Amino acid sequence: MIEKKIEISMLIDFYSQLLTEKQRDIIMFYYNDDLSLSEIAEEYSISRQAVYDTIKRTEKILYDYEEKLKLVELFQNKNKSIENILNDVIRLEEIIDDSTKRQEVKNEINRIKQLFYDLLNNS
Repeated sequence: MIEKKIEISMLIDFYSQLLTEKQRDIIMFYYNDDLSLSEIAEEYSISRQAVYDTIKRTEKILYDYEEKLKLVELFQNKNKSIENILNDVIRLEEIIDDSTKRQEVKNEINRIKQLFYDLLNNS
């Protein structure tokens, strides 16, 4: 359940502006503010079932947006690329400590530069 909450929260972050105000508020109350169905229903003077239906419909809308636009996937891929580059820099620092590996350092620098170029060109 925690993974779904994180996933939906990310989808909300990226796509909430594409929802109606009511959809956005209800899904944010439920996932981000951790309000119960009853608490949300009371806030909007609607039934718990209506809140539940709105949440399920809004989840589907968010998943549909992601399927078409893939903004969360792109964000996660970019973050993974940045993480990999940072790990490469750490490895490069370790190589630099061994001054006998000059050519290896140059090769690593070129490889890391290429990773940055690839990351920029895939924006």
